[in-house]
Amino acid sequence: MTLPPGIAITAEITPEFAEILTPEALAFVAMLHRRFEARRQELLAARVRRQAELDAGRRPDFLPETQAVRDGDWRIAPVPADLALRRVEITGPVERKMIINALNSGADSYMTDFEDSNTPNWSNQIQGQLNLKAAIRRTLSFRNEAGKEYRLNDKVATLVVRPRGWHLDEKHVTVDGARVSGGIFDFALFLFHNAKELLARGSGPYFYLPKMESHLEARLWNDIFVAAQHELGIAQGTIKATVLIETILAAFEMEEILYELREHSAGLNAGRWDYIFSCIKKFKTDRDFCLANRAQITMTVPFMRAYALNLVKACHKRGAPAIGGMSALIPIKNDPAANDKAMAAVRADKTRDANDGFDGGWVAHPGLVPIAMEEWLKVLGDAPNQFGKQRDDVTTRAADLLDFQPEQPITEAGLRMNIDVGIQYLGSWLAGNGCVPIHNLMEDAATAEISRSQVWQWIRSPKGVLDDGRKVTAGMVRGMIPQVLDAIRAEHGDATFERVPYTQAAQIFEQMSTSEEFAEFLTLPLYEKI
Repeated sequence: MTLPPGIAITAEITPEFAEILTPEALAFVAMLHRRFEARRQELLAARVRRQAELDAGRRPDFLPETQAVRDGDWRIAPVPADLALRRVEITGPVERKMIINALNSGADSYMTDFEDSNTPNWSNQIQGQLNLKAAIRRTLSFRNEAGKEYRLNDKVATLVVRPRGWHLDEKHVTVDGARVSGGIFDFALFLFHNAKELLARGSGPYFYLPKMESHLEARLWNDIFVAAQHELGIAQGTIKATVLIETILAAFEMEEILYELREHSAGLNAGRWDYIFSCIKKFKTDRDFCLANRAQITMTVPFMRAYALNLVKACHKRGAPAIGGMSALIPIKNDPAANDKAMAAVRADKTRDANDGFDGGWVAHPGLVPIAMEEWLKVLGDAPNQFGKQRDDVTTRAADLLDFQPEQPITEAGLRMNIDVGIQYLGSWLAGNGCVPIHNLMEDAATAEISRSQVWQWIRSPKGVLDDGRKVTAGMVRGMIPQVLDAIRAEHGDATFERVPYTQAAQIFEQMSTSEEFAEFLTLPLYEKI
């Protein structure tokens, strides 16, 4: 296979992978890289400068220079018909069986994920592109080891694709000697192969955009959309994108983000788990900042409540869908009482979001679609959205978004749970699975980030004290890790323990949670190991 000038690929290109990695598709990737990579690097450098300001004690606030945008009279462009109804969205990685089950689940839409619920090894990324290409053309199928066949129904959920965030590279592909952006790579290959096919089928290329920290990062995506549509001969505004508000800094720029993408916007989503992680990460050196056990940080605590209500208000003011976040709970097969409790919690989560004014929300498992749909139908009825619920009663100040409570309790059990989840997730990720049920919760990179960042911050914060008076220390964490590993072995058995690299994961978790330097994302150093 002859690659376009300036492009190098260090991973295997099988005959099947060559269907995705065509010279024309790679040339499209290279064009976008050459036009926009310098701006991506500038924005990543701006993140570093902004973090230094936070470390120096400067608290974020709404931007005075964009006051005119917040005061202006504008709305986003109308969304297409198949994105107008998003009561229940299901999410999951780009694995074949998951794609089929999610599209068949009865959800209105399916966010297929190249990012947090997916280990971005070469095979997963390219096979995922092949899977989506086949799904769009209704040829995707799967047969399990028992011989059971999985095929797509005639009616399926609307497909929405999440590429990787701006901070992630695709290390196997370089253009003119520089790694390409993982996000551009994922986006470009999907768009190149599927945009016209989707349009011919009455749909379109729809995306979820993760991890952004400013409206300038949204502007970069918008400019990429404009260039990509021009290059492929697609009408401007065809691409639609929902932005995950999953960083504390983006929460101060919601209307500005909608404005930058207004011809391509499909609204905002409350990405709650990454949002909690972002709060810990951004204020990790603030001696006054400390959050309680992860289980205590619900959508009803002050800073999360302010974030959610402000998102609904910002979206509905601009005629944009407001999509609620995901409860991490999943069905529990072998314990009816525990399952009833979990399902009641999922129902309560969706009831609150629907009554707050959200137009839909996420689930992580097909078994939760009926429960979530039932709660949205109670509020929405036949209406596609709640744009009429403007939430003029909500006034959000910077202090509300920064009201980080509760600070207690921090318990030994909570500390052990963070270590346990961190090690189990890292082991699964290294084994190639970025989305895994642990203790009846669906864990992905976002929830694992909370676990490891909380441990790091508790060690360093003067408020990182257990409810029995003991200070959380690096030595305490190091002492607990072998005990947690033994419990993981007992839970999963020797065969699974030897197959999944839990021991390596424990070493990585210990290093990341106790070292002086804080890794910006756990997936950055991990990616270099796969």
